[in-house]
Formats: sequence, structure tokens, C-alpha cells
Amino acid sequence: MLYQSQSDENIKYRRSPPMDERIHFIYHQGKKILLVDLSKCPASEFEKLVRQVPDHVMVQPLGSVLALTDFAGAVFNRDAIRAVKETAVFDKPYIKKSALVGTETFPKDFYEELKSFSRRDLRIFRSRDEALAWLVADSVDG
Repeated sequence: MLYQSQSDENIKYRRSPPMDERIHFIYHQGKKILLVDLSKCPASEFEKLVRQVPDHVMVQPLGSVLALTDFAGAVFNRDAIRAVKETAVFDKPYIKKSALVGTETFPKDFYEELKSFSRRDLRIFRSRDEALAWLVADSVDG
């Protein structure tokens, strides 16, 4: 079964980035944030991308990574959902704060299952701007 996440209000103005540009660090208000851009990601690429996230996270200091994952318009299946849960567990020691956007149409229990499985505080926001503002708030180091 395939699922598609809803697009946020700004997604129609953004193109899907190439595969090699979907996971990278950005800076917001002087803070370094890992952007995992799964927006408009087809099911054929979704799991592969998610499994690349630890390569970017696990080379950072423990407890230091501010992460923003954008699922808006992504298409994914059960294998991809499993990959997200597994990645969230592997990354936990390195993550300081995690924000999610574009989750409106996730399968009913996916979010709670993800939080429970990973034992992480994963906050959902309506837009990237809201998520970025939360990520940099109270952040002492970038």
C-alpha cells in the first residue's frame, strides 16, 4: 500500500531537489540544521534516502544535531515507514531536537508508533518556517 503526504502551502512553489541534494545542512539564524527533504519524493526513492540519513547524522557530535524532516507530498510504503522508524532509533544519540513537517496524511498510528519505537520527541509543525523557529529556540550551540 502506498501513502502520500499532503503538500504544505509552499510546496507547489518548490521543485523536487535532486537525490544528492535532499539531505544536507542548512543554516537558520546562525544555527546548523540537517534538512532531510523528502518533499515530493517518489516511493521508489523514499526508503533509499531515509537510510542515508545516519551517514550525515552519525559523524556529528552526540546530542548536537538539529533536524528538520519534510514529508510534504512524499509517497511511501510500509518498507519506507520501517526505514524511518529504524533510522530514528539509530540517530537518537546524535539528535538534539527533531521537527517534522508534511505529516498530515501519515497512516493513523504512524506518528505515535514512531515516537514510541524511537523514544524520541518528534515535534510536528505546519510549515518549515514554524519548525525552523522551534529548532533554533533555546539552542545554545549549533
